[in-house]
Amino acid sequence: MKAFNFQKLVDLYGNIPYSDALKGVGALAPKFDDQKTVYEGLITLLDDGIKDLKANAFSSSAAGSDFVFKGSTSSWIKFANSLKLRILMRQSKVSGRDAYITAEINKIVAEGSGFITGAEVGVNPGYNPSAGQINPFYDLYGYSETNARRAYNNWPRNSAFLINTLKSTGDTTRMKRIAYAIGNESTSTAGVSAKAEIADNYVGVPLGSSSGFLPAVTSAPGPSVLVRGVYNKPMVLLTAAEVQLNLAEAKQRYGASVTLTGTAKSYFDAGVTESYRALGATSSDAARLLASGVDLVDFTASTNKLNAIAYQKWLALANFNGLEAWSEYRKSGFPVTPQSINFVGSAATRPTRLFYPGTELGSNGENVKAQGTIDVLATKIFWDVD
Repeated sequence: MKAFNFQKLVDLYGNIPYSDALKGVGALAPKFDDQKTVYEGLITLLDDGIKDLKANAFSSSAAGSDFVFKGSTSSWIKFANSLKLRILMRQSKVSGRDAYITAEINKIVAEGSGFITGAEVGVNPGYNPSAGQINPFYDLYGYSETNARRAYNNWPRNSAFLINTLKSTGDTTRMKRIAYAIGNESTSTAGVSAKAEIADNYVGVPLGSSSGFLPAVTSAPGPSVLVRGVYNKPMVLLTAAEVQLNLAEAKQRYGASVTLTGTAKSYFDAGVTESYRALGATSSDAARLLASGVDLVDFTASTNKLNAIAYQKWLALANFNGLEAWSEYRKSGFPVTPQSINFVGSAATRPTRLFYPGTELGSNGENVKAQGTIDVLATKIFWDVD
């Protein structure tokens, strides 16, 4: 979990405190480490975690206190391997990293435990229908413990780019799981749209729009994440689809240099199928899409295989992990999204990172200033090379 969180910190801020971090009074002004060095340190950290797990398997008594895997040592090791794969493939466009990445992937294969598959990595501490004890996303953007719709349910909306892209590729099955039709969820039938679930009734909001996105005319987050009365879905840490699509990218980029047993296509197809499963759609629906002959959704028919993988990875993270979707987008530059309608400047300019938090500047100012001038539209994370 330390590796899981520090990877996200690098992806948001670049150079961060790592070797000096979390020492309490031992390092009140922790120095910043180079972001690439931190990424390499996370691989070592995960290797050490796997060794510790193998040497000290959880006892049966751990099941009740482990909110992720219920005391399954093998699942934690698969999670560690899956995180290692994410960290490695995030660097796949960095010059000079191929030998390092392929060697580390082959070490994962040799370790033998494999990767997360067939289910998402999620956290559920025992959500129950009492105030403050239901899934926090459901509580904020969905419903209360008494199934009263929250006011914030009026705000999150799917983008027009997402909805229109799903329509243009014939991927309406996933669209109807990612989003509700205009008018939101039915007040009488949980998990079903109030309006007919036909393509014309799914409407997204242009990026940057400040008006015209009320529930009656635009699509809200759908039944994959919000169903009235279903207050106890786990909070997703990692999707099985992302893992398979990272494997697809590794095989497509490195071929025989990695000892993965599948092909880029088999991992791609598995990733799309896992995405359908996670959203509540069927494998037969996925199979129809994968044989559709459409660019970006049928691997064989796709003219640019890496773009197809990047698109499917970005899409598989919808509703589940926005930060990873943004990171994948920054890394690949794909899909090509429209500029916010309110942005003044170059049409090609996009945010590349966040500013360091004001709290860090206040408590560790000299080390923050030592990182130089930060421009969130130009200062890139080390793996964002184009």
